[in-house]
Amino acid sequence: MKHSQLHAVLLLSIFVGIGLAYPTKEQLRDRITKLPGQPENVVLSQYSGYVTVNEEAGRALFYWLVETQPSTSKPLVLWLNGGPGCSSIAYGAAEEIGPFRINPDGKSLYSNPYAWNKLANILFLDSPAGVGFSYSNTTSDLYTAGDQKTAEDAYIFLVNWLERFPQYKHRDFYIAGESYAGHYVPQLSQVIYRKNKGIENPDINFKGFMVGNAVIDDYHDYIGTFEYWWVNGLISDDTYKLLRIACEFDSAQHPPQKCVEAFELASVEQGNIDPYSIYTPVCNATAATLKRRLRNRLGRLYGAYDPCTERYSEVYFNRPEVQKALHANVTAIPYSWIGCNDIIVENWGDSPLSMLPIYQEILDGGLRIWVYSGDTDSVVPVTASRYSIASLNLPTIINWYPWNDNGEVGGWSQVYKGLTLVAVRGAGHEVPLHRPRQAFTLFKSFLQNKNLPFSTQSLNPHKLRSIRPKTKITMPSSMQDPPI
Repeated sequence: MKHSQLHAVLLLSIFVGIGLAYPTKEQLRDRITKLPGQPENVVLSQYSGYVTVNEEAGRALFYWLVETQPSTSKPLVLWLNGGPGCSSIAYGAAEEIGPFRINPDGKSLYSNPYAWNKLANILFLDSPAGVGFSYSNTTSDLYTAGDQKTAEDAYIFLVNWLERFPQYKHRDFYIAGESYAGHYVPQLSQVIYRKNKGIENPDINFKGFMVGNAVIDDYHDYIGTFEYWWVNGLISDDTYKLLRIACEFDSAQHPPQKCVEAFELASVEQGNIDPYSIYTPVCNATAATLKRRLRNRLGRLYGAYDPCTERYSEVYFNRPEVQKALHANVTAIPYSWIGCNDIIVENWGDSPLSMLPIYQEILDGGLRIWVYSGDTDSVVPVTASRYSIASLNLPTIINWYPWNDNGEVGGWSQVYKGLTLVAVRGAGHEVPLHRPRQAFTLFKSFLQNKNLPFSTQSLNPHKLRSIRPKTKITMPSSMQDPPI
């Protein structure tokens, strides 16, 4: 046997031995050789392209996979951004957990030292069709988007994507996301969980999900949000009372006019701040837009620590050479690529009031849930998450405690049976953007299913239990009487 033939046989044996099929034409077609502006010293295994989810409508979703090195045993994690109508490429990949960040020139990239692909293979998905680079040949798809359709398409995407990348079948699989992905993530989780029932070794080996600053339950989200605004001095006493009366029992996605008017009043009182990070500067050019968008949807994802970052993304992802490298915009849209599509949110359909029944179903199935929250976000604040999770009435394993980040308090956490709640100190709506190291620690702990470490300067859990009052202190269930 010639040396070249022997080499080929050995390579094939290696691929078979570790459970991988030889790279297919589809995989090679989607492989990213190098992104424009990518740092010279970075070698990375990346793929991107389209997966059709509906042949008849011509509906296809865009993905970007960033692999670990090596990727043979690490989990696969699907990341989803919310909006609804916002791109996971624009936010999750380019601003938060991806391998690169975009420089202000909109042309060059720099490495993210806390990229999550150091711990797992990260699969970013633009969803639903019409968001980011995802598209449909049927115009009406942009006007009929909703929660159920989004979950169904995402499941079909995963099934079809795994046929293209069979090496990820049976791999430990998790879903993560933020903001309105607080709906996307548990809804997709429920679809997978139910589809997997009775299957001993499912292709989608689902283990659990993690959501950040997530829309969970409209009633408790409203209570927690209005309370956060009032406690932090963002609104007046009168507006706080008005919001409680006008909005509390209504849908956050489809609020009545009286609630919209109350939100507008609150926006005026809050002034020119970034509601997604109330203690950091705003980008003046986008401040007015941010304020306008605030009233559209509780939990929409637009701003962050640097609101101008969205500008960098829009410049970079509109460059023809970038789209070519990503195998994106294959339909040659006649308009500019944008991070968030207003048409999607303005025509959003079904949006259940609560995800809590799904949480309970997933927990009953023995799967893992982590909920984290940046504590300077006023759009879906930590108080909203705490009220929502508390309403599940789960048994507490470890009560609220400060967790350690490099010798300081990184935030706080409470461990329930099956669910962990985490607050990240000083982080806004996009936690990995504001506190990348802490978010990396959080993600690592989630994957390892380990509690975040106690702060070195805090009391240990045994000491906390010994000094805790013996009488039970319960949180108000409805907060009918505002604390003012």
